[in-house]
Amino acid sequence: MGRRAENGHETAPLRLTRRGRIVVLGFLVSVVAGLAALVSAPGQAADPPGPAPTVIVQPGDTLWDIATRNKGREGRDATVEEIRRLNNLAGYNIDAGQRLVLPRRR
Repeated sequence: MGRRAENGHETAPLRLTRRGRIVVLGFLVSVVAGLAALVSAPGQAADPPGPAPTVIVQPGDTLWDIATRNKGREGRDATVEEIRRLNNLAGYNIDAGQRLVLPRRR
């Protein structure tokens, strides 16, 4: 049985044609592809080849000193956080003689 319109007459149930199903499927595929592009990690293609830069911590060095000397476009604070992430540092303490992997400059 169909739906009743406001004027009391029955209307036919809504049906998608073959073309309509293709349009809806194409829309859903494009939405999923867009979401996948947004949540995927950035590629490493722009990184220069070779090993990542490292530094040996000198007595009196802090993460902020090292980040200031090696900062890229992101700035010092972002570089400190990137150094922590690259080296799995839970805090901000580093020891003299420790080798730290630095972010690649862009």
